[in-house]
Amino acid sequence: MWRLDATLARLQHWDELLCVRANRGARQRPVALALQAVSWLGNGVFWYALMLALVLADPAGAMLPVLHMVFVGAVGTCCYKMLKRSTLRSRPFEVNPLVTAGAAVLDRFSFPSGHTLHAIAFSLVACWHYPALWVLLVPFTALTAVSRVALGLHYPSDVIAGGALGALIAGASFLIN
Repeated sequence: MWRLDATLARLQHWDELLCVRANRGARQRPVALALQAVSWLGNGVFWYALMLALVLADPAGAMLPVLHMVFVGAVGTCCYKMLKRSTLRSRPFEVNPLVTAGAAVLDRFSFPSGHTLHAIAFSLVACWHYPALWVLLVPFTALTAVSRVALGLHYPSDVIAGGALGALIAGASFLIN
């Protein structure tokens, strides 16, 4: 058991160290503003705009892809809210004095990252239906994940877990689609 405890302690140390370093790098005003914008867009604005753009660009063909995205988003929201309520992990800026919050939070707890969960899930579904979108969605999704850590709102493990859960939800949706 002591090996598991030691491994978990090492992982937590690296999680905190990476969060502190990313947060320090995001304190330059232009970087902070860019990451704040990406994070704000990742609140849902970007994804709702994408769904609307798909419907406007492809009225006949976009309804199923957009409904697919809505379904995946609803499942993702339910899953991450349940996890947040059960894990109750504090946000990095709340427990580490070396980390400052670079943006407002939407809810109290850190694990998992809902922004990353939705970015991965929506990107996978959108690119499944419209493969040309990867050029836009992959960079935005990556920036969304990075922004959450750099802004001091999540640990890297929160982002990894959110991304994995988003991929799992999107992947499962392809089986029932």
